[in-house]
Amino acid sequence: MPHRQSLSTLGQMLRRREIGSEELVHHFADRIDKQQDLNAFITVDTDYALQQARTADQLLAGGNPPPLAGLPIAHKDIFCTQGMLTTCGSKMLANFLSPYDATVVRRLQDAGAVTLGKTNMDEFAMGSSSETSHFGPVHNPWNRDRVPGGSSGGSAAAVAARLVSAATGTDTGGSIRQPASFCGLTGLKPTYGRVSRYGMVAYASSLDQGGPITQTAEDAALMLQTMAGFDARDSTSLDAPVPDYAASLKQKLEGLRIGLVSEFFDPSLDPDINAHVREALSELEKLGAKLIDVSLPNSAAGIPCYYVIAPAEASSNLSRFDGVRYGHRSESYADLQALYENTRAEGFGAEVKRRILVGTYALSAGYYEAYYLKAQQVRRRIADDFSQALTVCDVLVGPTTPTTAFLLGEKTTNPVSMYLDDIFTITVNLAGLPALSLPVGFDPSGLPIGMQVIGNYLDEGTLLAIGHRFQEVTDWHLRVPGEVA
Repeated sequence: MPHRQSLSTLGQMLRRREIGSEELVHHFADRIDKQQDLNAFITVDTDYALQQARTADQLLAGGNPPPLAGLPIAHKDIFCTQGMLTTCGSKMLANFLSPYDATVVRRLQDAGAVTLGKTNMDEFAMGSSSETSHFGPVHNPWNRDRVPGGSSGGSAAAVAARLVSAATGTDTGGSIRQPASFCGLTGLKPTYGRVSRYGMVAYASSLDQGGPITQTAEDAALMLQTMAGFDARDSTSLDAPVPDYAASLKQKLEGLRIGLVSEFFDPSLDPDINAHVREALSELEKLGAKLIDVSLPNSAAGIPCYYVIAPAEASSNLSRFDGVRYGHRSESYADLQALYENTRAEGFGAEVKRRILVGTYALSAGYYEAYYLKAQQVRRRIADDFSQALTVCDVLVGPTTPTTAFLLGEKTTNPVSMYLDDIFTITVNLAGLPALSLPVGFDPSGLPIGMQVIGNYLDEGTLLAIGHRFQEVTDWHLRVPGEVA
């Protein structure tokens, strides 16, 4: 059963010639076809994947193949892929064929990875449940009546159901970590600027960051090794050396200082989540780590701060979708102004419209200083809190989410309730820090629970080491939904 193997293990099997890439593509494509009810994919291109697989098999047979040669993966449908639909889960881009590859896509392909398809997502990455997609909601493989999280819910559902061995995602306020938590996976949000944003359709440019969703921390290290690095085409890209993440996995945890964020362990936290996170922390103590109580006093302001800044940036970024150059165009208009208005009214869904309106209001004359400028000042205080806490400890830890996966439709009529589900993840994006979500248990109904580990700038290696060491002594990451054969 190749699908039960991790990305790293499949890579070893390919190199030992125990299995071929073409065989893997057929295997995963068959699984995708049989589990279409998850709605995890928007586009599946088996023919294209088979072409890449044949090339990979030749490289593998010739010796010294690239690091990801022959490994089937999927991309969140926010990454431009040449000649393939890139929809962002929106009617606005339902017919858009990208003329170029995003840097992340290109780098993974150059490393030999095989692109099976594009995964479903919240429209323009605006959502926490993967229910706002024009192509319908994604279902959680652990319970099909539940959401998989968002906005990278399609990627998380695909990996959790073992429809693909790994997938890319993007994280603006928790959109890699929350789905990873809801689906029992490892999800890494790198430092802002560590992974190129070129060709990644922008939601909020100062917050967006691409990263991997995988079964294990070892797999995340393998993916990040290729994804990370400076890109001159991205003005937000960090020109910093990329360490050997595989070597980082070997770090010992003796003496590691773990900060327990008091605000993340509020008395209102679900008791099952609290218990499993604390059990995970006990395991890390056994590995030599030390626990320290710390505080992030301004973290409560994270939600209102984020929901001013992100919509403001979205209102600017999404103004490019006007029906003129590409994407959906209304057939009903009398003049250029009507074309703009009708195209956007038809092409954008309700949640996207809501955020554009909020953002435009926050940036408008008379309100800019009261809302947007004030939010930026609060953002600085939040970042300063993290900097202060990370002077007395090496990483910060807490639950990834305040609840496990909620029911489909449960929060669609209450946007504020939906927004509050990201309360533990949003502040990390505001500060630009890296963070990792790990599976640490299940609630009584069998839904996965995630723990979030937050690191210092560019210190993804320590996060991956913590994840790897923890997964060496636990088996939560090996659990699969009951329907995964």
